[in-house]
This record gives sequence, structure tokens and C-alpha cells, in this order.
Amino acid sequence: MEASGSTENFAPLDQPKSLEAKRPSKFKRFRNKFLLVVFVLLIALVYWKYFFTYSEGNRTGLLQKFSYKGTIFKTYEGELILSSIRSQNNVALASEKFFFSVRDQSTARKLENLQGHFITVHYKMKNGTLPWWGDSRYQVDSVKLEAQP
Repeated sequence: MEASGSTENFAPLDQPKSLEAKRPSKFKRFRNKFLLVVFVLLIALVYWKYFFTYSEGNRTGLLQKFSYKGTIFKTYEGELILSSIRSQNNVALASEKFFFSVRDQSTARKLENLQGHFITVHYKMKNGTLPWWGDSRYQVDSVKLEAQP
């Protein structure tokens, strides 16, 4: 045995450790970059699905139904009858229904008072909807009373 004063097997304390010991492995770097890309893509997908406005416009028709409904999440839902073809006596021959949801309570109060009237609504169409935003992808944000055709 050698004397206890020998330093052959020990590195001096003032020497810096190698950089490779501090650097994460290639797998950890790949995993971190992959998780970052997945996280960014997930945020972009949620934004596109629920917050991006795909279409925006106006619809004019007769407000047939407007209600506050839902089992867990109560939302305002409406139904507008759009007349596309009219007879010479101004009677609607062909019509379609426009279903919409309302998130703003002041707009909902206006619509409650306009049932049975001819109105124009401004809507934003989303790619998807969340349960507390309503049943429809069409979100109405304003309403205007129109004269009967």
C-alpha cells in the first residue's frame, strides 16, 4: 500500500468539471424540444378551434324562438326564420332556420323583447363551441329591429 498522501487517483479541486457532465443527454434535449413543439401546437389548435372567427356577417329574418336553456350550463339559444323566396302577395314560400347562441346578457335581453319581430343579427361563426358558450357555432353579438318586408 501507498502512503495516504498520494493524489494519483484524485483530481485537484480547483479544476473545472467537464462540460459534458453538465449538459443534458441528447434524449432529454430531444424530449424537451418535442414537448415544447407539442405544447405550442396544442395552444394553436385550441385557439383555432374555439377563438378564431371563421366567418362574420348578418342574417335577417323573423325571430321565432329565443330561450334560456341547458342542464348544467344555461345558455341563450335563438331561432331565426330566413325567407328566401316570396310570392307576389309577400308570403314566404321557402324558408330555412338559422340557429344561434348569445353570450352577452344585454343582447339576450333585447332579443327576448323582439320575439315575433323581423330583425337583423350580427354573428361570428367559430370552428367549435364550448358548453358554456351555447349549442351553436354562430355567436350573435348585436341585434337590430327591421321593418316587415
